[in-house]
Parts: sequence; C-alpha cells; structure tokens
Amino acid sequence: MAQLNTDDGGGKKGGGKVRSKKQNAAVDLTAMVDLAFLLITFFMLTTSLSKPQSMDLALPDKEEEDEPKNIMKTDQRRTMTVILGDNDKIKWFHGLIEAPEANGKPQTTVYGKEGIRKELLKRVESVPQVTGSKDKGLIVIIKPTKKSTYKNLVDILDEMAICKVPTNAIVNEFSPEENKLAEELNKGVTTTP
Repeated sequence: MAQLNTDDGGGKKGGGKVRSKKQNAAVDLTAMVDLAFLLITFFMLTTSLSKPQSMDLALPDKEEEDEPKNIMKTDQRRTMTVILGDNDKIKWFHGLIEAPEANGKPQTTVYGKEGIRKELLKRVESVPQVTGSKDKGLIVIIKPTKKSTYKNLVDILDEMAICKVPTNAIVNEFSPEENKLAEELNKGVTTTP
C-alpha cells in the first residue's frame, strides 16, 4: 500500500503544556496509482497513431500470357511521353515519336519548376483548347528506364499531382525509337531541338 508520510518531525517543543499526541494522517495512494494506470492504458488504446502518408496508385489487373493486350487508341494531340533516365534527367515528347515533324523533337529536361513542371503546366492548359473539350485533357505516359531510380518515379508523380494532370500511366514497354532516346539519355548524349 502506498502511503504519504505526514510526520511532523518528532521533536519536543518546550513548554509546560501537555499536549495530546496526534495521530499521523495517512493517505492511501493505491487508488490514485490504479486510476493513473487505467487512464494511461485507456489513452494508449484509443489514440490513433499517425499513419504514413501514401500516394494513390492505380495498378492494372494481371493479364494472362495468352490474352491479347488491350491497346487503347488515344488522340496524339493529348499525349505526352516522359522517359526517366539516370542522373535525374528526363526526355519528353508530345504526341507520337514516329511523327516528330508534327509534334516537335524530343527534348531533355530536369525536374522542378523550370524543367518538366513548366512543360506540364503548358500542356495542361493547351490540350483542352486544342481538342475543344475540357473532358479531353492531357494524358502523360511515364516510362522509367532501368537506370532511373525510385526517387525519380516519385518525383515525376509529384509533378503530376502539382500540375493537376488528369490522366497518367506508368508503362515499361519501349518502342525502338524510344529505346534509342533512353540510351541517349542514359549515356548523357543530349539532342538539341
């Protein structure tokens, strides 16, 4: 049993009066200790711990090898392909790589507001005007190379969220022309537009 000692010191004080001896007051602290442990336990069990923040990422269903791949045709005016390379470099092109004269040559850039974000914001604004419908916004196809890092993928997904790109997809299949661009990007060769 826990007790609170309230002893007065025990010394005699001078004087001729005889005083009656007072009993020491004892306070039982057992109930208070029990209450404290009950409160601690209650708050530990009812408090929600901070949950890690994560980004929503929709993944496609697994396909069987025998099934034909569903290829969705989209307007090339709406698409922008971003190839992620090593050393935080990005190569991007608008539309189809097979028709660079109609869409402009692939360009090399970096992450950040003066790099890919500037181009994404431009395309997010211009694509609905070109297509004539607000429902038909920009579609960004993200293609990470084997030399790109997980950080690069997270960075480009952050750029998608910042620029409010309506649709984006992560694809790991490269056409022969895109393979050439990825090799140039990973070797450090830059082509100027």
